[in-house]
Amino acid sequence: MQSQKFEAPEKPESLLLNLLCNLILPTLILTKLSGSDYLGIKLAIVVALAFPMTYGLHDFFTRGKLNFFSGLGVVSITLTGGISLLEMDAVYIAIKEASIPGILGIATLLSLKTSQPLIHTLILNDKIFDVEKINRALEENKCQTEFDQLLLNASWILAASFFLSSALNYILAVVILTAEPGTVAFNEQLGKMTALSFPVIALPATAVMVGNLFYLFRGISKLTGINLEAIIKQK
Repeated sequence: MQSQKFEAPEKPESLLLNLLCNLILPTLILTKLSGSDYLGIKLAIVVALAFPMTYGLHDFFTRGKLNFFSGLGVVSITLTGGISLLEMDAVYIAIKEASIPGILGIATLLSLKTSQPLIHTLILNDKIFDVEKINRALEENKCQTEFDQLLLNASWILAASFFLSSALNYILAVVILTAEPGTVAFNEQLGKMTALSFPVIALPATAVMVGNLFYLFRGISKLTGINLEAIIKQK
């Protein structure tokens, strides 16, 4: 038998620092410091996007491993900065904003054809659940088929949350970014879009995700006959 390796629990992420670097500071810099009396148009974009990019890189080096979503965020920020600095049409930002969650939604559905669906990586993994206990209970109750259907349904709901985010991202960018690229007005609109991304996009997508979690947790508890508290790993 292989000896089990226990890992020290990761330091919890600071919600305040996350909001400060990814939302508050970029918004303030783009909306208040883009004028010629302050940073100027291009430098304001660089400084504003430096905060979320630095946060993503810091997350990587602090945890010692690549956080998929932090890495995706760095790529997204780099693309936004490149499009803005090159003064490309705003429609490219809208397409970029929609494409990343859209790709995640497609990846979620395609992963159903593999041995490791994405929902296992994001939710049903051995860092959160006692997967062995769940598998034993499913085998004893002969509920594997029903469990597979539960995961299939939950995967579709997860993909739907990504597609919802994709649609809202595109709509928000098209509605907000109406000014000419390379102008102070465009920077201010970019800052406004950043500020609105949380209430307009994150909250609805999070609501769908939370609903999906409750659906999945309730289904696991029902099929295994075990209370949720007994199958969640305690640190």
